[in-house]
Amino acid sequence: MSGKLYLVPTPIGNLGDMTYRAVAVLKTVDKILAEDTRTTKVLLNHYEISTTLESFHQHNEHQKLNYLIGELKQGKMLAQVSDAGTPGISDPGFLLTRMALQEGISVEVLPGATAFVPALLKSGFPLHSFCFEGFLPHKKGRQTKMKQWAADDHTIVFYESPHKILKTLKQLAEFCSPHRKVSVSREITKKFEETVTGTLPFVIEHFTTHNPKGEFVVVLEGSAYETEEVEEVSE
Repeated sequence: MSGKLYLVPTPIGNLGDMTYRAVAVLKTVDKILAEDTRTTKVLLNHYEISTTLESFHQHNEHQKLNYLIGELKQGKMLAQVSDAGTPGISDPGFLLTRMALQEGISVEVLPGATAFVPALLKSGFPLHSFCFEGFLPHKKGRQTKMKQWAADDHTIVFYESPHKILKTLKQLAEFCSPHRKVSVSREITKKFEETVTGTLPFVIEHFTTHNPKGEFVVVLEGSAYETEEVEEVSE
């Protein structure tokens, strides 16, 4: 009888965001597959979880896929976690999930923390239809993607690093109207959480005068809404 693969979200900053169910699963599975075992060990120690840890990340996931599928087929219960948030969303998780499903192995996904949902809600932009883009391409295709967004009616949400956030906002301003609004959230759930919402020039000015630190989620309003008024705020 085959085992089961659990995808378990972990806190994106505040350890209190771990669910009771997630803790219970991590305590009862045979093994936890972790993006960085050192990071996950801190979480496990906090919740007194002693389950065996094994590294499973973008640099070794191809080599370990068949071995892990073999363990699942033998009846093992495995849980996969990322360093923060839901595995598979801009983190390792897709390949193992796909192969497990192809092999008829049960996959259970627990609901939980992910950074882009709070950022979307805090933007105040229309959310009846939105597009999640993960991380922008580093070079090739970057400007093409932004040109597409400039004409897109949907709300767009993506992740960005602190050393690229200002450059990215300035690049967006090259293709979008100066009335186009953007909401930038950083350090979600952490002590220095901040969201800055307003026109692109307003947000660019903010991060020009305030050194950007932490992990960022950027929400770009759809082009169909750029004429509507919005209060420009930093909180």
